[in-house]
Parts: sequence; C-alpha cells; structure tokens
Amino acid sequence: MTPRGAALVDVDEVERPRFLLVLTHGSAGGVDAPDLLAVREAALAGGATVARVTQPFRRAGARAPGSPARQDEAWLAVVKELTERYPGLPLVQGGRSNGARVACRTAKAAGADAVVALAFPLHPPGKPENSRAEELRGAGVDVLVVNGDRDPFGVPDAADAARLVVLRGEGHDLKKDPAKVGEVVADWLAGRY
Repeated sequence: MTPRGAALVDVDEVERPRFLLVLTHGSAGGVDAPDLLAVREAALAGGATVARVTQPFRRAGARAPGSPARQDEAWLAVVKELTERYPGLPLVQGGRSNGARVACRTAKAAGADAVVALAFPLHPPGKPENSRAEELRGAGVDVLVVNGDRDPFGVPDAADAARLVVLRGEGHDLKKDPAKVGEVVADWLAGRY
C-alpha cells in the first residue's frame, strides 16, 4: 500500500543475491513488456533479486500516470518496503519510458546505487523543445539509457548518462530484439556488481 493506492509487486528471488533490481512500466504498459521481461531474465542470471512494480495508477485502471510528485511518492513507498525486505543489497532501480523518468527523479531519495532507463522519453513526440534531459542529469547516480534509434520520443545525449546504448531499428517499445536489451543491461550491471 502506498499513499496513492495499492501497488502490485512481483518478486523473483535468487539464492545469493548480489543486488536488488526494482523495475516498473511505462504510462500505458505493464510489467510484462518484452524489454522488462528480458531485463528480468538477464538480471536473474546475473545474480539479482528482481522486483517488477505495477504502479497504483495502473492498478486503478488509469492510463495516465498523474503528477510526477504523486508517482514519485508512491514509488518511494514501494522501494522503501523492498529495501527493508532485502537489507544490505545495493539498489538498482529502473523502468521503461515513464517508469524510467520516475526512477531517475527518485534515485537519490530512494538511496539507489544506479538507474536503468529503457526507452527514456526525452521529449513528447514532435516537441523537442520540451526536453526532459534534466531528469537524467539530476538522477545523482550512474544511469544506463537504452533507446531505439527510431524512438519518436527522441534519444538522450550521451553526455546526460553514464552510458547510452542506441539500438538500431528499434522504436519506443524496444520489442524487435528484447534479448539484446537484456544483454546490454546485464553487461552493464555485471561490471558493477
């Protein structure tokens, strides 16, 4: 339960976890998106306990996530509970699209060690003047960004992330080769944990 309603958390544990990876969905999607499932599988193989969070606005049936402040408040409540359940594990948080924005905005407050941002929506389609790059820059921790080169939401600048990987032929959904997305994330995490 969060101050914004009930979230749903699906946890996959490993026997001796090296870190905790907490992931969430985009504004209109769910935690079963192909890229999120591929990252889950790769992270489990790399020694992570993985939690996938369905945010309260999606549980309530809304497609629009609401204000950033409300999303962040709910996210921080969920992450607090998870870090208390798995004390001592380094926290990596992330998500796809809107979930990547939440993970970046809350990284410092959550005590995250790093962020995985899949399909980070740099700007609304056709409105590059409305950049969200400051959310990446303001994360305060290393951020891995994985975007497609055909993403109508744009591709962040490499200088705004610890690592930027742009996948050829991929759109915003990153579903052409989700295994590649998982591989990129696993490689980056393996160098850290």
